[in-house]
Amino acid sequence: MGSPLNVVVGITGGIAAYKAVNVVRALVLAGHDVHVVATENALKFVGRPTLEAISRNLVHSDLYEGVAEVRHVAIGQAADLIVVAPATANTIAKLAGGFADDLLGNTILASTAPLVIAPAMHTEMWQNPATVHNIEVLRSRGVTVVGPAVGQLTGKDAGPGRMSEPDDIVAAALKVVAAAPEAPEGGDLAGTRILVTAGGTREPLDPVRFIGNRSSGRQGIALALAAAARGADVTLIAANLEVEAPASMSVVRVGSTLELAEATAEAAARADVVIMAAAVADYRPERVAESKIKKEQQGDVLDLRLVKNPDILQQLGQHRLPGQIIIGFAAETEPDDAALLALGRAKIQRKGADFLVVNRVGWTEGFATESNTILVINRAGDTVVEASGTKLSVADRILDLLA
Repeated sequence: MGSPLNVVVGITGGIAAYKAVNVVRALVLAGHDVHVVATENALKFVGRPTLEAISRNLVHSDLYEGVAEVRHVAIGQAADLIVVAPATANTIAKLAGGFADDLLGNTILASTAPLVIAPAMHTEMWQNPATVHNIEVLRSRGVTVVGPAVGQLTGKDAGPGRMSEPDDIVAAALKVVAAAPEAPEGGDLAGTRILVTAGGTREPLDPVRFIGNRSSGRQGIALALAAAARGADVTLIAANLEVEAPASMSVVRVGSTLELAEATAEAAARADVVIMAAAVADYRPERVAESKIKKEQQGDVLDLRLVKNPDILQQLGQHRLPGQIIIGFAAETEPDDAALLALGRAKIQRKGADFLVVNRVGWTEGFATESNTILVINRAGDTVVEASGTKLSVADRILDLLA
C-alpha cells in the first residue's frame, strides 16, 4: 500500500455528494488520514456527523474557523493529495478562475499537492462551452479529471455527467500520487505485469439464454484498479461485467469459460502475476441450440446435459512461467469457518496456485455487493491475510502480498 497519505476530500453541493461518503471510506480503509473540507451546500446533502464518523476526523467548512492556526492555508499545505468529489459546474468554474471565496477554494490554492476532481452535473451543464473551457484550463494546469460517467442522473435525465464510482475515483487518485515526481519508483508494483480476470462466465443454451452466476466483477475490477494505482502494467480479462471496465488499461472481453481459458492462456504467457478473480462456470451445455428453445416443443420438462469445462486455474499452475505468481479465488457457501478454511486448503493443493483468496458467498454476501470479507492462504495452507471492507481496500490487502 505504501506510506499513509494525508488526503483532503473536498465535497461540494451536488446530489452526488452522498457517493463521496464511499470515497472517504475507501481512502480510510486503505490506511490514509482523510480530512473532509465540505462546502456549506454540500452539508445540505450529507450530514456533518456522517462525514466525521467515516473520516474519523473533524469536518471543516467555515473559512473563518481556526483563524489563529491559519487553517485556511494549513490544511492545503499539509495535504499529500486533494480529491474533489463531486465537483459541480460551479466549483469547476471557480477552480479555473482561481477563486478562494470559501475554505475549499483556499485549501486548493494553498496546496502544491496533486489535485483530482470528479465532475458531476447534468449533461447540458457538462457540455456547455463554459464548462468545456474550464475543464481544458484545469487539465492544462495538471489537474486530473476522473469521469464523468454516462448514466442515470437526477430525475428522468440520463447521459454524460454522472459522477464516477467511488472506487474508480480513489484508484485514479492514488495512481496520480504513485506517478508523481517525488515518487520515482512509480509505485511499489512498478514494472510488474499483472493479469486480472473479473466477472462471471456465461454458458449459452441457445441464442437467447445462458447458464451463469451472480458475479458482478467488482472485486476483479478493484484488483485491476488498485494494481494500476500502484504502478503495475495491468491487463484485464472481463467476463460479462455489471460495472464499467476501466478505460485506463488494456481490456479483453470474453463471454464463456472456453473464451476465458483461451484469452487467459495467451495473456498469462506475458504476465509476472496472474490473479484469477473471475467466477468460472464448472460445466457448460453439451449442445447449444441454433435457435431459441420453445417451451411448446419441449413440454413440461427440459432436460439439459452438461459437460465439464476446463479447469483454468489448474492449467495455469501446470504451465506457469518461471517465477510467475498465481493467485486464485475460492467462493464457497460453507457457513462454518473451519470447514471453509479446510475447503480452501484442499483446493489450493489441487490447483497449484501460490495463494488462494477464500471468501464466503450467498444470497446477500460476496457477489454483487460493495464490500467483501476474505482470507488468503498460501500453499502450505497457512492464513497470510485476513481482510474486510470495501472491495478496493480488500484488493490492496491482497496486493500487499506481492509488494
